[in-house]
Amino acid sequence: MNEKKQGQIHNLVWKACDPFRGVIDPAQYKDYILTMLFIKYVNDVWRDKQDHYNKKYGGDQARIDRALRFERFVVPLRCTFDFLFEHRNDANIGELINEALAGLEEENRDKLAGEDGSGIFRNIDFNSSNLGDARDKNTRLKTLLQDFNDPKLDLRPSGGSGNDVIGDAYEFLIAHFASDAGKKAGEFYTPAEVSTLIAKLTKSPAGARIGDPTCGSGSLLIKAAKEVDSDNFSLYGQESNGSTWALAVMNMFLPGVDQATIRWGDTIRNPKLLEGDQLMKFDTVVANPPFSLDKWGADKAEADPFRRFWRGVPPKSKGDWAFISHLIETTYEGKGKVGVVVPHGVLFRGASEGKIRQKVIEENLLEAVVGLPSNLFFGTGIPAAILIFNKGKDTNTNVLFIDASREYEAGKNQNKLRPRDIDHVVEIYRKFTRGEWAAGVVEKKYAYSATFTEILENEFNLNIPR
Repeated sequence: MNEKKQGQIHNLVWKACDPFRGVIDPAQYKDYILTMLFIKYVNDVWRDKQDHYNKKYGGDQARIDRALRFERFVVPLRCTFDFLFEHRNDANIGELINEALAGLEEENRDKLAGEDGSGIFRNIDFNSSNLGDARDKNTRLKTLLQDFNDPKLDLRPSGGSGNDVIGDAYEFLIAHFASDAGKKAGEFYTPAEVSTLIAKLTKSPAGARIGDPTCGSGSLLIKAAKEVDSDNFSLYGQESNGSTWALAVMNMFLPGVDQATIRWGDTIRNPKLLEGDQLMKFDTVVANPPFSLDKWGADKAEADPFRRFWRGVPPKSKGDWAFISHLIETTYEGKGKVGVVVPHGVLFRGASEGKIRQKVIEENLLEAVVGLPSNLFFGTGIPAAILIFNKGKDTNTNVLFIDASREYEAGKNQNKLRPRDIDHVVEIYRKFTRGEWAAGVVEKKYAYSATFTEILENEFNLNIPR
């Protein structure tokens, strides 16, 4: 999308939130807004297809209907935004919207339903009493439909909309809701700039299979896809929160990305991305797992049927290395890459975590440690780091350390990585992977290439100031 169009959509979806403010929590009403945005999006795409076949078949309705039945996504009349807008004054408008969502799921079960057959809209109810009594609820829904009927919100591909409408609007809304949503926002959203940095550091080749086992809304997966110099890639994600899983499915439903596979479930206790009875393997795995998750499933780790924790079982109160172990085990041998966001404790904590860290380094899997500025993430002000693991390091046993913690744009609520900050990290990293840096100082007070011997002398402590 061009910036003008993007700005218009941002303003319109932000305005559409007004009827819900003070009635339900922002973390909830974003779901209503984004679901309506999805309805409007598929409506406009469908309208484009109808216009195309109308011209092609000279208005022959039978041939038009026949052609539309073979489209990859079907939108029945009663499920269109246009139909709902026409009935905006009906006393049962909440029921009509629910029926439209159910109809979309029924006609497109391969795209809008989970493995168990449950649809992505099962947790959202436009007829809920949470939206007020019957009169107030109907007024809110009518206003919502009117806001989305704005001529500026033309989401037809022929109207100039790009293929990232849902994802971009989602990022916009989360960024604005963050101060209200607090800690909850960080559970399913990685700031766009951090996602971009990880995607560039793990840049996938054409034909790559890319996975994110803690995918949240899917924004990190989409950023990783955008770094592929081709439309030839496949995306796979898993998310434990049902509502967030639904948003990820919607987020993926974009031209060229709608074949993504997003599963619902707990990645550690019940990994769903499988081939037969084995874990699915990927060229690239990206992730922003929950920081130091308590009760992550340590009690069953010893008997893990997939042997993900053969290097050791992390403490039950801190699941960071459990997720990292999963990520490493799901990449292809000899070439797979992992990019993961972690709290700094992962770099230096001892006991079982220290032993796992030592084994990973001894296997020559760790390629880079990137320290990030503080206050980048919603819900926590603590600084984090990005770890890059590479199963194709070959003979280079050095590890690149980058201290990017001082390069950022300060914000009122959140700090932000600027394009030049991202480029600085990526340039240093890519030169390192090309073998242009020997051991020692790469850039004073910014980057250092540490040998295995140096790391050994530091007892496998990866604390960046060292």
